[in-house]
Amino acid sequence: MFDVFALPANTYNIRLLCLVVILCVGAGVIRLLVRRKAYGGHGGRSARAGILGGLVIATGLWIALAAALAPAGASLSALRRAGGWATDGTFWLTAAALVGLLALGVATLTRSRRRDAGEARRLKDLADLTIEGLLTSRNGRILTCNARFHQMTGLREGAALEAVLAPASLAELRATPDAFREIEIRTPGGEVIPVEAALRVLDARTGGEAIALRDLRAQRREQADREQSIHARLESEQRFRFLIQSVTDYAIYMLDPDGHVANWNAGAERNKGYTSTEIVGRHFSVFFSREDRADGLPARMLDTALRTGKVETSGWRYRKDGSRFWASVLLEPIFDDSGRHIGFAKVTHDNTRELEDAEALRLIQHKLALALENLSQGIALFDEEERLVLGNARLSEILDLPDPHGLSLDDFTASIAEKVDLASGSLDGLHKRHRGLWHGGAGAELLLDLTDGRTIMVIHRPVREGGWVTTVEDVSARTRSERQITHMARHDALTGLPNRTSFKETIEWALDAVRDHAGQRLAVLAIDLDRFKEINDHMGHAIGDQVLAALARRLEGALRGNEFVARFGGDEFAAFKTITSEEELEDFQKRLLRAICADMSVGGNEVSVGASVGIALFPDDANTYDKLMANADLAMYRAKSSLEEKVCRYESRMDEASRDRQAMARDLWRAAERGELYLHHQIQKSVSTGKTTGYEVLLRWMHPERGLVAPIDFIPLAEECGAIIPIGDWVLRTACQQAAGWRDKIRIAVNLSPVQLNNPRFVSQLEDILNETGIDPDRLELEVTESAIIPDKERALHMLTQVKALGVTVAIDDFGTGYSSLDTLRSFPFDKIKLDRSFIREVETSPQSKAIIRAILALGRSLEVPVLAEGVETPAQLSLLQSEGCDEAQGYFLGRPGVLSLPEDASLVA
Repeated sequence: MFDVFALPANTYNIRLLCLVVILCVGAGVIRLLVRRKAYGGHGGRSARAGILGGLVIATGLWIALAAALAPAGASLSALRRAGGWATDGTFWLTAAALVGLLALGVATLTRSRRRDAGEARRLKDLADLTIEGLLTSRNGRILTCNARFHQMTGLREGAALEAVLAPASLAELRATPDAFREIEIRTPGGEVIPVEAALRVLDARTGGEAIALRDLRAQRREQADREQSIHARLESEQRFRFLIQSVTDYAIYMLDPDGHVANWNAGAERNKGYTSTEIVGRHFSVFFSREDRADGLPARMLDTALRTGKVETSGWRYRKDGSRFWASVLLEPIFDDSGRHIGFAKVTHDNTRELEDAEALRLIQHKLALALENLSQGIALFDEEERLVLGNARLSEILDLPDPHGLSLDDFTASIAEKVDLASGSLDGLHKRHRGLWHGGAGAELLLDLTDGRTIMVIHRPVREGGWVTTVEDVSARTRSERQITHMARHDALTGLPNRTSFKETIEWALDAVRDHAGQRLAVLAIDLDRFKEINDHMGHAIGDQVLAALARRLEGALRGNEFVARFGGDEFAAFKTITSEEELEDFQKRLLRAICADMSVGGNEVSVGASVGIALFPDDANTYDKLMANADLAMYRAKSSLEEKVCRYESRMDEASRDRQAMARDLWRAAERGELYLHHQIQKSVSTGKTTGYEVLLRWMHPERGLVAPIDFIPLAEECGAIIPIGDWVLRTACQQAAGWRDKIRIAVNLSPVQLNNPRFVSQLEDILNETGIDPDRLELEVTESAIIPDKERALHMLTQVKALGVTVAIDDFGTGYSSLDTLRSFPFDKIKLDRSFIREVETSPQSKAIIRAILALGRSLEVPVLAEGVETPAQLSLLQSEGCDEAQGYFLGRPGVLSLPEDASLVA
């Protein structure tokens, strides 16, 4: 049936058929070669396919040539002879070979396609291993994408590229192909994701592109966490510093079964320095040290990964330039669908910084351990299970605990309770207090008096990871001083009664309680002694002080229940009581008057004083403490001016006096521009050398109708109405102008009002004055009272810090009265402490005043802050200050205030 060549009529068709066969075979072979090249096939398979195709084409050409040379109408035998075949068997054998070659070619093409498909799957698997989102696109459409891209955006193949990449971002990537750029992508849900992206052109003719997207959200969060850890306060004594490091760059590539690099991504190139051309085909042992290679470490890693399914390890690896980095490595074997091992996937990231940080942390921990052992406080760290896991030697010393490690909360509390004076509570109560502080969240402190006379401070601070840090400090000496100074701050030094500050705090609590109870009222009594000035004038201040002390004892003895009495200063007292009836108020005022007006014997002299009492009621007469006191004062002044009534209730017509104050306030606003204000100066001298150290500037007001108005009358009013701002500005500018012209560069001290301190423009105004007058900033000293700081301490201290930044010095005035808090001295570096004149006035007769002066001077020396004593009026007072080591002094004995005339320095030493 194959003898078609014997038909003459078919000769042309046979030749044509031969030519078609040749062309088909050739086209098939060429297509195979082209596809192998296009898909990156192996060179060996492409060569074999080429040889096979050549054989097929050659054989076909031979047959076709024979058919062409044979004469028209030749038989198959003639065709065989024309083709050089000796026999018909040879001819058919050749034809069979040609058919076999064609079958072999088809089989080879099929296997190649199968391998191509497997390789494509492996590449897809590898792409899905990366942390980057990968996609290919053409003509604005996504052709392919990996799993990470789908996780990031929710998009799949076929979606529009602009659904994830803005045109501007896409243009930026196309402008710099193969370079990573930080851009933002957008998900269909509207979420904006920061990424690091790179674009590579696959086919410029068709517009094919590949894009890699690395999600930067975790990286930025981790970077913020790391920066927060790095900038943590390492010097803190109450917690350890924790360093948090993370990885940002990954090297991801594949190895063949023998360990040769099969492909290479941009992260690997950036991490290790090799380009894809330089590293693909080389064994991955090139990243190891010579010693590791000699030891067979690379081969063992491959073997272990193949046996166990994974290798996770860390070690030193080397870059192309020879530098090394501490690498964290993940190595996993890869298998094809048939289970055949086809290579390894390897992920590496640089952990050098983490290693360095760990070493730094180890060094810090070592230093912290040294610091803990040399602290003056005892330190204890408790874990979340309430067990002591760390304690220093000082803890054992203070609490006499031989081995505190491992103590539970109960045991620790019991060890403290054994040494604590539990007069005010039980062991169970102390335990609950400790547990309550520990679990409070914010931490707190306990001040405990021990049975051996010591005082310890126990401070608990929770730590973020769970547990607490406890510090135990022996504060016996400091507590004694603080308690003494705190008592001084809240009590009158002469009488021991509560002072104005304590009175205000207590009455505020009482007002809150009355507001919550209908039917209750609060009565405030403003008390001013009568005839007390005569006692001072005729019998001396010493007798007057004894009278005040005796009256204070009487008043305290007359109090009952919720009644309260305080001394405001001089001969001014105040009292309050919560009442429910007029009878209670009547009884209260009568008891106080009996205590005051009863005759007494002092220093061998029979003396008697009276009192003028003003009463104001809450809520009848006022709703606030300040208004209540003001109205009580108005009623007291009415009683003072009355010859018959010594106890007056507040009445609304008493506000006429306030109208007079309003008129004075209006005059104050124009006093500076009218030239009614002028300055006096009072000299300040060194106690040890007698040398002039400065002058305090004092404001005076000569009213055209009222005459000379006392500062105590107009300065509070100026502060109340706001006129103190322009007046204070005038005082500062005038004082600096005068001092700038002095030949001797002596310091001037100017009082600063709380209202000025709260003025946000004060610092800039002060700077302008310094520039305008040309005075050296260090010649100007601003005096502030602590009462000016306390209402808004943070704001006030911020303002004073800006003042010091200008070079101006700051002194705390009237120290020893009011608050006098150590916390204020600790919070701000004052340049001077001014000791209040009330202590100097009483120092010759009052041991308490002398002890207070000695304590404040010792405080100044410990803080390295000079102390200036005000109100020095006698040689004995000056001599005492010299013996106690006071730095500076001022007062009538050294010089009265007046218009300045610079004298020669004179010695203060007698």
